[in-house]
Amino acid sequence: MWNRKIKFFFMRHWIKLLVFLVILLSLWIPWFFLSRIDSYQRTYMIAWSSMMPINSIVSAVVFVLLLHWVQTGGGFSKISKKRVKTKEVDIKWNDVIGMEQAKIESLEIVKLIKDHARVKQIGGKMLRGLLMMGPPGCGKTYLAKAIATESGVPFIAMSGSEFIEMYVGVGASRVRQLFKQAKMEAEEHGGCIIFIDEIDTLARRRTIDSGFGGQQEHNSTQNQLLAEMDGLETTGRNIVVIGATNASEQALDEAVLRPGRFDRKITVQKPDSVEREQLFHYYLNKIKYDKTMDVARLARKAIYKTPADINNIIQEAALISTREGKGAVDYKDLMAAMDRIDLGFKHRLKMTEREKSMTAYHETGHAVVIYYLHPENEANYATIISVGGSLGHVQHLMTEELYSHDKEAILGWIKTSLAGYVAERCKFGTTTSGVADDFKKAMHLAHQMVWRFGMGGSGLIGDYAAVPIEQIADDIKNKLNRDTQKILDDCMNEVQAVLERETVVFEKFAAELLIKEELDYDQIQAIFAQYGTPAPRKLRKKPGEAGA
Repeated sequence: MWNRKIKFFFMRHWIKLLVFLVILLSLWIPWFFLSRIDSYQRTYMIAWSSMMPINSIVSAVVFVLLLHWVQTGGGFSKISKKRVKTKEVDIKWNDVIGMEQAKIESLEIVKLIKDHARVKQIGGKMLRGLLMMGPPGCGKTYLAKAIATESGVPFIAMSGSEFIEMYVGVGASRVRQLFKQAKMEAEEHGGCIIFIDEIDTLARRRTIDSGFGGQQEHNSTQNQLLAEMDGLETTGRNIVVIGATNASEQALDEAVLRPGRFDRKITVQKPDSVEREQLFHYYLNKIKYDKTMDVARLARKAIYKTPADINNIIQEAALISTREGKGAVDYKDLMAAMDRIDLGFKHRLKMTEREKSMTAYHETGHAVVIYYLHPENEANYATIISVGGSLGHVQHLMTEELYSHDKEAILGWIKTSLAGYVAERCKFGTTTSGVADDFKKAMHLAHQMVWRFGMGGSGLIGDYAAVPIEQIADDIKNKLNRDTQKILDDCMNEVQAVLERETVVFEKFAAELLIKEELDYDQIQAIFAQYGTPAPRKLRKKPGEAGA
């Protein structure tokens, strides 16, 4: 019986006994060896061992302090942004050009920042968030700096991507630090502007985390941003948060756009022709250029270019002028720079005479049809030197800024796309694989006209592309497809009629292109003026004109 009790005792407590034995051995073994060495060494070993608990405590305290420092703003979550004084920004209001409408709206923001005390006095609420939306390169950051300079308050700029890290909680910590720094600046200088570029990184719609904590980190960072902006209302400090984004408003979270946050919006659009001319003058004055140059004509050629694009064109033109040994930039350099930026570098391929000739007639077809059948565009440049991966290219630009396009304009693009195919077939009785990209553009436009814009011949109205394809009846799909094909057939027949009628200019243009390999706008217009008949095309009629 005692044996069974001892057995069960060991079964229940064998781990405790083993631990006790290990501790006993750990005490006995040092004592055993220390008893066999001389007294001096024994004293040294005992003194060294007595320091180990103290070393462990110090190491533990250092570790805890370091961990606390990282979690409360140090290490990975620390931001290195310093405030920028207004005199260091030094972007005057008159320096902001090419965005007149946005300037008018921004001037109101400047007045609110300056008169914040009076706004509070009459019981009004201070502006807290301003959202700048628009294409990249239009000057959103530049305008924000001008607002800071004009307002006379410090400026802190960050990018939305700077808040994103792989460690959970880092983004929210950086938001807290940013607003803490802004509050100190506002307390000292009477106000502060926070500029967050690419704010869609922080402000996009929140969703449920799909795994690995990435969405959770984004949600917590956005929540902290919203909490800090709400906190500005209670503190009463004169702080304005300006966010810039290229994304659409629908991509942003609804909580970000509600009143009290980013409820004020400014759209920064691409400059119009007058603003582009001002931009060209502004950037050209920074370099040596031909003063007799027609800058207004240059601005008309740079349609839909942003301020960043225009600056890039002028810098590229300066490089071209330097390589050619000129003392100043001229019109030719600027046009060459525009072509290089838009089309890329040219590559002279060793083509056979037949291949070169077919390429020339293909591009001639595009140019002739643009001249006679496109109601909005003009041929600006033609080449049979390889650019952008194609054997040749005809660059056509709009004659004026338009923000919507009617049926005739879309048909003009389809006819232009089909013109290369028709030209090859008319001249050589065969076609090449170079029509693939043209067909892709033409079919896409014809499909959009019928399926989305209600421009088909059968009279079907509605955006059928918004409906799942399996929910559309077969007879409806057949009608839509027939309408699409009819548009392509009608456009091709009209293109063929024009090329067969204008054989003189068709042949002369192709011959000039084969000789010179590239033609600029003036050369193209000279060929049509000398060999072509007057263009029957008409630009869209204005309201009130007969037949409008």
